[in-house]
Amino acid sequence: MAEEILYENRGRVAVIMINRPAARNAINQGVREGLAEAWERFANDREARAAILTGAGDQAFCAGADLKEMAVKKLGSLPRNFLSTLNVNTQVTKPVIAAVNGVAYAGGWALVQMCDLVVASQTARFAITEAKVGRGMPWAVPLTNMIPQKILLEILLTGNPITAQRAYEIGFVNHVVPADQVMPKALEIAETIAENAPLTVAAAKEMVYLATDMGRGAGLEAARHLFDHVYRSEDAQEGPRAFAEKRKPQWKGR
Repeated sequence: MAEEILYENRGRVAVIMINRPAARNAINQGVREGLAEAWERFANDREARAAILTGAGDQAFCAGADLKEMAVKKLGSLPRNFLSTLNVNTQVTKPVIAAVNGVAYAGGWALVQMCDLVVASQTARFAITEAKVGRGMPWAVPLTNMIPQKILLEILLTGNPITAQRAYEIGFVNHVVPADQVMPKALEIAETIAENAPLTVAAAKEMVYLATDMGRGAGLEAARHLFDHVYRSEDAQEGPRAFAEKRKPQWKGR
């Protein structure tokens, strides 16, 4: 794996870290390649049931694309596979939590956006700054289902940053905590998820994204099919049995 990305197992949680603190964890070729490898590793990691994506240091989660690299390479319109984006061109069935410990601007916002849950430091800042540098943000389309229209338009058109508290108020962030509690809180949530039935967790995640894409009626029908194999699994019998026997369930994921 590229040195720009670190991968560590903490029990049943994989911690994936962008490791370019001197460059505010900006996205360069090494980061792009490393993230692609990290998502593949996580998807195939039988020990990991949830992942946390974060950035090294306390100044930046990710400041966006490496503009120096973009200038040198004269990058114009970016190819669809330019960056491994969860739920778009990279499919991972297990939950991913963003632990935002500093600024998340432009591509950094995009990395947070693709995660399933978000824990942010009280000092974190979020911005989509493309309008300030003449770039585009086609990847922001999913935000139309996450943020009210007029608030989203202000974020896109001004390029101005918002605080973690504001991001929480508009529904983009799940939890805002002191800086030294970002990783502990993210780990707490990830470990709680890891305790749950993996088939149900994976199906619940897929259901939410399917319903967002399909609409209410089609989403309901798809969800019935999606959970059929969950109901017929060994885990579906193990859960009630463990409850009746007053013990923790032993999930097999089948």
